[in-house]
Amino acid sequence: MLVDARVNAILDTEFASGDLMSLHTAYSASGANEITGGSYARQTISWSAASGRSKAASGTSSFSVPAGNTVVFIGIWASNGTTFRGMWPNGGTERSFQVDLTNERIYCEGHGMVDDDNVVFFGATVPTGLTAGTVYYVVDTTAGDPDYFSVAATQGGGAINISGQPSKDACVSQIVLEAYAGDGTHQVTAFSEGM
Repeated sequence: MLVDARVNAILDTEFASGDLMSLHTAYSASGANEITGGSYARQTISWSAASGRSKAASGTSSFSVPAGNTVVFIGIWASNGTTFRGMWPNGGTERSFQVDLTNERIYCEGHGMVDDDNVVFFGATVPTGLTAGTVYYVVDTTAGDPDYFSVAATQGGGAINISGQPSKDACVSQIVLEAYAGDGTHQVTAFSEGM
């Protein structure tokens, strides 16, 4: 395992002030599905120095979003604007999880989600039966077993059959889908990247 100082150095090299943030209507491993039109433009990110295996973006970025778009993911690009670094769920926080294959449900300690919340899985390999970046609905949460939930393709739908484990670097996150019926302003507050 890398020591904290080495991880911090990697993060400081990989993510630099001047990087660009973008808004996306759907998941992509290449930066596709970026919002276009109107006065939408990527915004510059200011990063703090990495500490404790994490690097935080400081400040708030404001985007002009043309009518008819739904912000689903936030993308990060190198300052050259062509090197895509990755994307994160809008309004979410990456969390590690495990799969209980016997009961076909997700174990995520202290997840805090309730039925009908939107959730997304991403990383190298997500659980068999799910697709990376697809937005699912949380189902089957119970107060008596608060660290478990299942997912459905539709709100209130039946739980999806999960038949295989994810890779250890797969993540789950609640996700907020923000729809703009008219032109609007979308703000992204401070977020962080870690290893």
